[in-house]
Amino acid sequence: MADHKVQDLFPDEVSKGIADGRYLLVDVREPNEVAAEAYPDSVVVPLSTFDPAAIPDPQGRQVVFACRSGKRSVTASLAAQAAGLPYDKHLAGGIIGWKAAGMPTKVGG
Repeated sequence: MADHKVQDLFPDEVSKGIADGRYLLVDVREPNEVAAEAYPDSVVVPLSTFDPAAIPDPQGRQVVFACRSGKRSVTASLAAQAAGLPYDKHLAGGIIGWKAAGMPTKVGG
């Protein structure tokens, strides 16, 4: 566990990476949170029932975890790494930082 690290990515680079087809955004918030406000292009794999196997095949993209503030996304990344997956990136600041950077959200997951 100690050798696992999580790389902070910021909203502008994550948004650009999604647009460029380089990143797959994995939202680890709960369904009720996602229903209220969601990232425009993401897949939802809630941390409460987190199973790294539930993450869809990124098809050559790098997986970037995201949550509300950036805490659960680190937990998810470490859990995925512990399961042997190379998913070491997360959206620093979560959806709070995402919105603060002027990035769009959508209602209803």
